[in-house]
Amino acid sequence: MTDWYLEREIDGITILGITGEAHKLRPQESLTVVREVIAAAVGKPIIVGVSALGMPAIHDLSAAAMDAGAAGVMMTPPGTMRTDDQIADWFANAVDAIGHDTPWVLQDHPAVTGVIMSPGVIRRVVEAHSACVMLKHEDWPGFEKISALRDWQANGELRALSILCGNGGLFLDMEMGRGADGAMTGYAFPEMLRRVVDLSVTDPEAAADLFDARLPLLRYEHQPGIGLTVRKHILARRGAIAEAALRTPGPKLTDRAAAEIDRLLARLRRRDSYCGL
Repeated sequence: MTDWYLEREIDGITILGITGEAHKLRPQESLTVVREVIAAAVGKPIIVGVSALGMPAIHDLSAAAMDAGAAGVMMTPPGTMRTDDQIADWFANAVDAIGHDTPWVLQDHPAVTGVIMSPGVIRRVVEAHSACVMLKHEDWPGFEKISALRDWQANGELRALSILCGNGGLFLDMEMGRGADGAMTGYAFPEMLRRVVDLSVTDPEAAADLFDARLPLLRYEHQPGIGLTVRKHILARRGAIAEAALRTPGPKLTDRAAAEIDRLLARLRRRDSYCGL
């Protein structure tokens, strides 16, 4: 799988996230994934998701990941964190757990976590912790959040911070227009994400045209509940993974859903000759 992604000119890989079904793995399996991917990635930066309910679990996985050669870790608070003070305190405790010198990514994914982070609390956390080097932006809609952070940076009110976007790439063209640096997500065609990011710098209209051709499939793949099943089905068909099934519990594709995916892929091939099929 790692070789497959490297062939598609990715800049790095994030593992043990939602797409990786990290919450369904045993601790030892998580460590195996970390070690195998880092060993196969031949120097590419690997970010390891370490979010957990308890700080000891965050500490243990972070320490093991960094010892194995990870570039950094990714964290997001549990759904019980509601106020700005609670969120800021959680991150302070998490940084104590992983070590103040460990590079880390602040994941902002309210649709999954239920944690609402205002631009102000993100700035507060970033300024309090120098090892926070990236925001994984997955708010929806979140365009104004990206703009607020970039405006603060332009005015000297916020230090440098990378912003990579998730949500399956569903808003990538617009997010790039607001100042995002790229994608950090699990759409089944990483080469498309690569092309949209690159074209957004040199030819935004061409990037939008490319993105528009993908919208039907992006939308289908982003369905709550079944979306990851769709993505793994396509990744298996493309040869990235050997087994499309989700770990139990998880939904299975019906024959009708598989036929709909076939139709979407056929339409994509007609609209984009470099689609990767």
